[in-house]
Amino acid sequence: MSKVEFKMPKLGESITEAAIITWFKNVGDTIEEDEMLLEVATDKVDSEVPSNVSGTIEKILFEANEVIKIGETIAIINADGSQSGAKKKSKPQAEQSKPMEPSSKKDISKKKRTVISNATQVPASTAFTVSDTDRFFSPLVISIAKQHHISFEELARIPATGHDGRLRKSDVFQYIEEGRPYQFAQPVVQDPTAYRIPQLEFDKGKGKIVEMDRMRQMIADHMVYSKHTSPHVTAYVEADLTNMVAWRNKHKKAFEKKYGERLTFTPLFVEAVAKAIKDFPNINASVDGKHIIVKDDINIGMATALPSGNLIVPVVRNADTKDLKALAANVNELATKARDNKLQADDISGSTFTISNVGTFGSVMGTPIINQPEVAILALGIIKKRPEVIETEKGDEIAVRSMMYLSLSFDHRVVDGFLGGSFVRRVADYFEQFDVERTI
Repeated sequence: MSKVEFKMPKLGESITEAAIITWFKNVGDTIEEDEMLLEVATDKVDSEVPSNVSGTIEKILFEANEVIKIGETIAIINADGSQSGAKKKSKPQAEQSKPMEPSSKKDISKKKRTVISNATQVPASTAFTVSDTDRFFSPLVISIAKQHHISFEELARIPATGHDGRLRKSDVFQYIEEGRPYQFAQPVVQDPTAYRIPQLEFDKGKGKIVEMDRMRQMIADHMVYSKHTSPHVTAYVEADLTNMVAWRNKHKKAFEKKYGERLTFTPLFVEAVAKAIKDFPNINASVDGKHIIVKDDINIGMATALPSGNLIVPVVRNADTKDLKALAANVNELATKARDNKLQADDISGSTFTISNVGTFGSVMGTPIINQPEVAILALGIIKKRPEVIETEKGDEIAVRSMMYLSLSFDHRVVDGFLGGSFVRRVADYFEQFDVERTI
């Protein structure tokens, strides 16, 4: 038997680290090739990870809730020779024969902390000694700290709200928003008249306590971060979808019979939004410091509710290049995966603009929160029949029309009222100008 280092696998585009949720195997257990070894979570999706070899688990180097970089060794497996797709690294004989002590995981963590401390070190004049130097900070927290030049000692003073006292990225962003009150802290009592963050205590009431699952915590972090990052402005327009509704009702059975795909409103919405983005490409962007990145691809994210009640955003890639048949197939596939909890990391990454169909739940309109790092998100309200005044050859008449409210939240740092208002109006125009003579 040979020892194989099992490494954290690549989990999708742009994902550099993942948190271990749970191990399905313990030390000493046997495992077959392609049998699930552990479950991991990224800031996008939870995934089960299979073993690439058959053998016996010799060591597990990290525990649940620890955050690991992609490519880092997380377990040692005594393989029985049926290794598949894994290239074993040759090691010097001395290293191969060196036993791994039970404290190796702890040593690895300490080694990480030493590197982290050096990477975020600040001049001695601004550093201070703290007793809690053994706290663990995730690579994501450290990355944020480096971007904002926050020292390891300063991180140790930030109030943590995570499990077991772990510092979460939302804690760091909240601390930055509060003006980094501990940035120049000294090991002496400050002037009692100096400003301190008020320690407010609210009566939260009594009742059933439900712990947030990992995905809900990530959603909470993402939403708070988005509101702190982007000054949100929302523009509203009203659209008459009577022609679109009539066309769909007339052709949905024939469409499914011809192509084997259900024709919902979503592919029609995605099609119109993609056309409007081509008209106003600056809405299809993200912010990088003082630069605006206008994206080449038009990848439409669809905010979707999971069976658990959590929210996820599967992505229709290159929506502007697909016909209605391809859009319908893509949308139906992603919706099915979401219902069955089978979305993969690649299914939910790379969106450049997001739509949220709040009308699905009966909402007239919504004020959506921007899906970072995008600069706008469109909410579509319920399609509701109402009496409306319309212009005809005979003059103004009252007729029953299928109406919808559209609301666009945009990042006012880079999208002004003219662009935001013009874009959402253009989407409404495409809805209203739907060709009732269109063939399938």
